[in-house]
Amino acid sequence: MIDRRVFSMGLGAAILTACSSSNAPSSATATRMRAVPNAGWDSWVANFKGRAASQGISQTTINRAFQGAGYLPGVVERDRNQVEFKRSLEDYLAIAASDERISTGKQMLQRYNGTLSQIEAQYGVDKDVIVAVWGLESRYGSRRGDVPVVSALSTLAYDGRRGQFFESQLIAAMKILQNGDTTPDNMTGSWAGAMGHTQFIPTSYLAYAVDFTGDGRRDIWSDDPTDSLASTAAYLSRAGWVRGQPWGGEVGSAAANSGTPVAVLQPQNPGPRIAVFRNFQVIKRYNNSDSYAIGVGHLSDRISGGAPFQASFGPDETGLTLEDRKEIQRRLTSAGYDTQGADGVIGKNSEAAISAYQRANGLSVTGKPSVELLRRLGG
Repeated sequence: MIDRRVFSMGLGAAILTACSSSNAPSSATATRMRAVPNAGWDSWVANFKGRAASQGISQTTINRAFQGAGYLPGVVERDRNQVEFKRSLEDYLAIAASDERISTGKQMLQRYNGTLSQIEAQYGVDKDVIVAVWGLESRYGSRRGDVPVVSALSTLAYDGRRGQFFESQLIAAMKILQNGDTTPDNMTGSWAGAMGHTQFIPTSYLAYAVDFTGDGRRDIWSDDPTDSLASTAAYLSRAGWVRGQPWGGEVGSAAANSGTPVAVLQPQNPGPRIAVFRNFQVIKRYNNSDSYAIGVGHLSDRISGGAPFQASFGPDETGLTLEDRKEIQRRLTSAGYDTQGADGVIGKNSEAAISAYQRANGLSVTGKPSVELLRRLGG
């Protein structure tokens, strides 16, 4: 079983960076995702083509794959400047199971209910869990990534920091192209080569992707999410998903009382105590993070009509509750200092808005929320 987290390299909250406006790439970064001439990359590719041929990749496939490909400096920048977001579970869930993500998840569950029911019947994985993975990985397909995968993987393999790993992914991408599942132009994904609605890396795709539509292609790039959703179910099934068993639940809830849990977690104190079952560990095979697995599980519960966690997380180190932080964001935006949303999570946009407000009002510029700031804003 391939652990996708070996590929993702970060804490559980990192998976949400692509889904949060406060972490959206700048226009400068987007520009750096364009291919530029690089003689070293050219030389590396020339040598790689021989290695690819020795592994059964046809010359036709190699030529097609690299036609139009190039060195992407923005990919190297992203790889070297990854930030580990050490968010609290409360903040993580505020993003992972936001009102918007729950609402959209319910819509998607209804829209694709027939297909999801068929997938659930075949693989045994609850359809609301599949939808929740979809929601966290690509915001239900709205952020699948548009970086050319061959260019991204060859850039990272050439760069050398984890060259062997990325070369193995590039070989897998070549095999996908040779199989005819997609074309080089259509093979796009994240800056690190994760693809489709549920962000499969090439080696995971080769091992677990399925053609659920029956059109002869395992098409995770299509606007139709069917093959992606079925492939995620196939992955979780192969990882040991137990049909009919919950992932877990807050201690005292019906889900938590449905059997003997493998563990009881309390990632944040104060905060909910969560009883987890084997399926929690299976979700972690998709992304090896307690926060991620709790996020998927809780989002799946909310999508299917479940209640939020009952235990309070309490105020943070500044004395503010999540609702206090949301109120600060709302009031700043109303005052002309746009925080780009009010989820209660203080990210770059909120810090910039707080700093601008403090500067304009002759206050010490910290960019940090506080009880005093809430009071000044009318809270």
